[in-house]
Amino acid sequence: MQQIPVDTAGAMLMVAQPPQPKYANQKTQERAADTRTGELLATLDVLFVKDGNAEVVKITVGESALSGDLVMGTPVAITALVARPWENEFNGQKRHGIAFRAAFVTSLTDGATKSKAA
Repeated sequence: MQQIPVDTAGAMLMVAQPPQPKYANQKTQERAADTRTGELLATLDVLFVKDGNAEVVKITVGESALSGDLVMGTPVAITALVARPWENEFNGQKRHGIAFRAAFVTSLTDGATKSKAA
């Protein structure tokens, strides 16, 4: 599947919704895991503001790649953000969209810096 790198340079990024566990199956509460590493995944909504445009994007990331206190409004740095187009058919209806995945999401507040130093 093709991955498209997303340029975050010059963008303001902040948490819109804190990280939540990602589920492979909502009904059974089966957690989604990275297919290569087996690491459990999480999602978080990030406000992405660049060139006068603002959009909230849902980003998937491994749980160990989240650092700092990622509460609503926290400014963050996102490392290796990529977009992946997807398409599927469910109950006869075609659906499509863009999925976002990041290697790391790091808080830019002083609290995150202090916890790393400790």
